[in-house]
Amino acid sequence: MPTVHREAGCTFFFYAEEGTEPPHVHVDKGDGSAKLWLNPLRLGRVDGLKTSEVRLILRVAERNQKKLLEKWNEFFECEG
Repeated sequence: MPTVHREAGCTFFFYAEEGTEPPHVHVDKGDGSAKLWLNPLRLGRVDGLKTSEVRLILRVAERNQKKLLEKWNEFFECEG
């Protein structure tokens, strides 16, 4: 479960066995979590997060979208 970014109390990561899905990350913040598709950037799922936390996660992901996609591609190219 590689962690690819941490910021503002958010941990962005992906699961190693999910390389067959389109690029995405999971995000933990406090007791909540989300799944974000990366290209285009959009919410896939939200559990236990306040609206303000979801907005924060989306802002952080938008600023780091290129990095998150690069990390996804680097990891899964090496796996394949």
